This record gives sequence, structure tokens and C-alpha cells, in this order.
Amino acid sequence: MSMSKKWWKCAAIRAVKTAAQTAVAMLPVAAAINQVDWKMVIGTAALAFVASMLTSLAGIPEAKD
Repeated sequence: MSMSKKWWKCAAIRAVKTAAQTAVAMLPVAAAINQVDWKMVIGTAALAFVASMLTSLAGIPEAKD
């Protein structure tokens, strides 16, 4: 596995999408309790970003030449 510029770009795009999906999924729950804890939302989204980047180490099909 080589971590080319293309790999980094694909991994980053995938991780940003995962973080955004996680944050959006948390908002209705936070709104249901009438208070959005933004630190929790951002922290959880950041953790999802890191987890996605680590998962990408196993390979990203769209980054293959």
C-alpha cells in the first residue's frame, strides 16, 4: 500500500463525509433534550474522522490506479 497524494485526498474526503454524517446524526438526539452540546457533537465527529482515516489504511478502492 502506498500513501500517495491521491490516497490522502480520497481518505480525507471519506473521513470528512463520515464526520459530517456523524455530526448530523447526533443533532436530532441533542435537540430532543432541548440543548445541543456542541463539544460532544464536535468531539464525536472528530473521533469518527480519525476512525475513518485508520480504516482507510486497509485500503481505499477509489485510490487505486
